[in-house]
Amino acid sequence: MPIELPSVRILIVDDDRQICEYMQTLLERDGFTVRALTDPTLAEDEVRQGDYHVIILDLMMPKLDGIEVLRRIRNIDKDIAVVIFTAHPNLDSAIASMKLDAVDYLKKPFNVDEFREVLARVMRKKGLARTPEEQLHKIIGDTIRTLRKEKELTLKQMSRRTGLSISLLSQIERAESSPSISSLYKIAVALDSRIQDLFGRE
Repeated sequence: MPIELPSVRILIVDDDRQICEYMQTLLERDGFTVRALTDPTLAEDEVRQGDYHVIILDLMMPKLDGIEVLRRIRNIDKDIAVVIFTAHPNLDSAIASMKLDAVDYLKKPFNVDEFREVLARVMRKKGLARTPEEQLHKIIGDTIRTLRKEKELTLKQMSRRTGLSISLLSQIERAESSPSISSLYKIAVALDSRIQDLFGRE
């Protein structure tokens, strides 16, 4: 069965039009669906209508600062991933951002590779796989968790049955670790399943 990659929608909110255009081009080239706003007062309505996965938010903007925009976003959506960008990082704004569950806080001008790494981390944390390999890890992790729960086994019991650590089993279920064939074999035996059953159900 072909693995479908999810379409990830990103909203950029930055009063600097050039930065918006640059980031939009960069992200669209990486396969994301992107919308950019230079007016922070429009962000609230856009989040209500747009079904976004990630928001990239500038901190210092006229009309409305990034922390206030983030506060309003959190009133609408508690789960959406927000990455803060600022040319003027300071401890107070970093703390305020983290209290409102910003997933990262980056300094401008940003390094493109570092930015991509931050996005990749956000995607993994939110379960938004980007490559067929990451998507496969997610399918395997979800399937193992489902089978384990059907058999009413805890991670501790699975650890005893497989000889694998609780932490590794947890990482495999959350698609944060790439399981070896040997690990998958031990997990399949512990779940009284065939190894191919762990690759998802048709």
